[in-house]
Amino acid sequence: MSEQVHRLVYFSRNAMPGTSDEIVEGVHQILKSSRRNNARAGVTGALLFNSGCFAQVLEGPSSAVSETFERIQWDERHSEVLVLDYAPVDGRVFPDWSMSFVGASQSGQHLFGDVSAASGFNPIHLKAAQVLTTLHRLVMDEEKQTA
Repeated sequence: MSEQVHRLVYFSRNAMPGTSDEIVEGVHQILKSSRRNNARAGVTGALLFNSGCFAQVLEGPSSAVSETFERIQWDERHSEVLVLDYAPVDGRVFPDWSMSFVGASQSGQHLFGDVSAASGFNPIHLKAAQVLTTLHRLVMDEEKQTA
């Protein structure tokens, strides 16, 4: 019997110092280690980075998602970490990605802008369902572009 899948959606602000190029390199380092660690732990998801903020969905066994999120909370590259939702779910939205990354393309910036406009980018007003839907749409759009 497989363990129940849990989904965690969170928002954080970028705390990486440096130039735009140095921050982009830092995000690539986050992705590299996330993909390696998540594949080992059975965690899937998507990360959006844009305008100095992160929005991320993590999916997998409760213990693996919790351990992954604990590392994120201790990571000095993140500040103002806010959990938008954490709950058991029927299945994964991102089953094929140990960590997909979106938000760098023009379409990504436009769709991410929808989240920003709806919330004023005040994390108190962000809705987990909106972040999840936006990330899923971005992942699907970028998959089509690379196919």
